[in-house]
Amino acid sequence: MVLKDKEGAVGDLRETIQEAVRNAAVGGRLSCEKAHELRTKLDVPLQEIGRICNELNIRIKDCQLGCF
Repeated sequence: MVLKDKEGAVGDLRETIQEAVRNAAVGGRLSCEKAHELRTKLDVPLQEIGRICNELNIRIKDCQLGCF
């Protein structure tokens, strides 16, 4: 279960997600595939990965649905 407030994950979990996203992003971009991998590895909703990407101004690339 993810501890969260109205803004999403909180505390150490939030910092862990932020660090993982920063480390996985290349040139300010994160592939959709990598976002899914992080979601599984960190056991958080994909929406949380997206929320953190938005906060860090990291864009999703190579969307598997063709959205980005």
